[in-house]
Amino acid sequence: MNFDRKQLTNEQLLDLYKKLIKPRLIEEKMLILIRQGKVSKWFSGIGQEAISVGVTAVLDKDEYILPMHRNLGVFTGRDIPLYRLFSQWQGKANGFTKGRDRSFHFGTQEYKIIGMISHLGPQLGVADGIALAHKLRDEKKVTAVFTGEGATSEGDFHEALNIAAVWELPVLFIVENNGYGLSTPTNEQYRCENIADKGVGFGMESHIIDGNNILEVFTKLTDIVASLRENPRPVLLEFKTFRMRGHEEASGTKYVPQELMDMWAIKDPVDNYRKYLKEEGVLTEEHDEALRAELKKEIDENYQKASAEPSIEASLSEELNDVYKPYQFEEVTSKDDKENVRMIDAISQGLKQSMERHENLVIMGQDIAEYGGAFKITDGFVAEFGKDRVRNTPICESAVVSAGMGLSINGYKSVIEMQFADFVSTGFNPIVNYLAKVHYRWQENADVVVRMPCGAGVQAGPFHSQTNEAWFTKTPGLKVVYPAFPYDAKGLLATAINDPNPVMFFEHKALYRSIYQDVPKDYYTIPFGQAALLKEGEEVTIITFGAGVHWALETLDKNPHIKADLIDLRTLQPLDTETIYKSVKKTGKVIVLQEDTLFGGVASDISAMIMEDCFEYLDGPVKRVGSLESAIPFTKALEDQYLPKQRFETALQELLAY
Repeated sequence: MNFDRKQLTNEQLLDLYKKLIKPRLIEEKMLILIRQGKVSKWFSGIGQEAISVGVTAVLDKDEYILPMHRNLGVFTGRDIPLYRLFSQWQGKANGFTKGRDRSFHFGTQEYKIIGMISHLGPQLGVADGIALAHKLRDEKKVTAVFTGEGATSEGDFHEALNIAAVWELPVLFIVENNGYGLSTPTNEQYRCENIADKGVGFGMESHIIDGNNILEVFTKLTDIVASLRENPRPVLLEFKTFRMRGHEEASGTKYVPQELMDMWAIKDPVDNYRKYLKEEGVLTEEHDEALRAELKKEIDENYQKASAEPSIEASLSEELNDVYKPYQFEEVTSKDDKENVRMIDAISQGLKQSMERHENLVIMGQDIAEYGGAFKITDGFVAEFGKDRVRNTPICESAVVSAGMGLSINGYKSVIEMQFADFVSTGFNPIVNYLAKVHYRWQENADVVVRMPCGAGVQAGPFHSQTNEAWFTKTPGLKVVYPAFPYDAKGLLATAINDPNPVMFFEHKALYRSIYQDVPKDYYTIPFGQAALLKEGEEVTIITFGAGVHWALETLDKNPHIKADLIDLRTLQPLDTETIYKSVKKTGKVIVLQEDTLFGGVASDISAMIMEDCFEYLDGPVKRVGSLESAIPFTKALEDQYLPKQRFETALQELLAY
């Protein structure tokens, strides 16, 4: 192996050596603990340490790094106290996740490290968002994100690189090409000769670096990082390396040909660098032994400290309280000056006034800039707020949602417009696995609102008509808002943007231009978790939301003899059970109406809750009404048959006659 020290001093060479052997010695300790049954799982980076160490060494302490399983050198390079790492690996309280996640699935703002999730790909888009925040503040900072050659097969890899290239974001995309994605070799992962070749397709600078040569990693990245700080742009780095252990210890390496293991053993980054330093006269045997003894002592002492720490005791209240970041609702009341506007106008006003109120708010989506969005909600926003804050995105929902997470990590709020709620399926992973879980896992918040134009009734067919709120009400950590009127839409959107938790904000397309209401001209907020009681009566409780509210109103207008409590839920998570139960106990009969297909929908849970908590007050079965169990058809006659509007009136009459 050829080492070129360039202008590095002896002190710098030794510092790199200390940084290199520390994770190696910890790894050796962990392998012993695995065999002793004291650690349940370990992902070894033996053979790959030079990459983590070199990357971390060239970055400033306040520049974010997004590592993976085999990047222990990032954590030690940022000088995280070892007892905290051991506590994390043992599921103790001094770790970073309160025992809720293992190994390197955590982040820490204190050390500017944002850990991975098992789905791998989303963290690449998160790096985009972090880098975008730096760029918006005109800070000369670089963000480094790690992935493996296997994850380059994921769509998130290509989406994130494309966004970074289009937006000229200063991101180091680091691919550790160690030859195997678990047991799948590279010739079954991709056909190009080098992963770095993929950079050409994105118009991106790329480099191939010997990942086992600490000096090559350090010196080349020193120049690249300095260049990125002055000329922001993404760079794709492919590090050729090898892992000498299994994907994780239980996997083993039997699938790897022995000759390949032997070849890479000769290229060990620690052994070769030690040999080089000794040949250069920079390191003596005695000094080496002293360094190792000092580090082993530090490791053992910190392991004992973590081991002596008591195990976490389960606390029901703490577990549930950490699902969401605490948020104190700020009530802002409106003046009397009102105007009669459509629902779409109210949403546009609410978004615009929030942009004025929050200078750190960025909105992102397809065609939302000069074009104004598919429904023209952001028409004129570019002229007022500029393209930095009103950002057209490529057609890649997953990386855009992930970028929203990155913006949140780095001090920004974001609103992401799904052109249609149906398209959220291509951004589903980061919503339910990253945004929803991040506060529970390591107390980071996801200050992201996802706007969801949804619903049928406009003959848009199977791919532009879904109302898919049940995908998200099922997921702890998300808040779900679904207004039916312009007044509610504007006030609830303002609250959603203020709330530091991820909010799925549903906007029914059929209501956009058909529903008018007197709405305050100025900014105001409406609290989550408070349903609206639109009508009062003694005979039956009608519970609904979205377009269902208007179907129920039409039905009651058509049947003025029916005396009903009509509840518009407004928010589905949190759910206003107090208003529901109070009404049920008064009327004794309940019907729940939703536009979504019936099975597994919100109505099912509301029905079950009423049966469990209000059974003795019921004078009849809880009725549920929803759309047909099919995809949404295009032709009007078929769509009318699909929707539950007409069936609702029949079901309501049957319940009253029970």
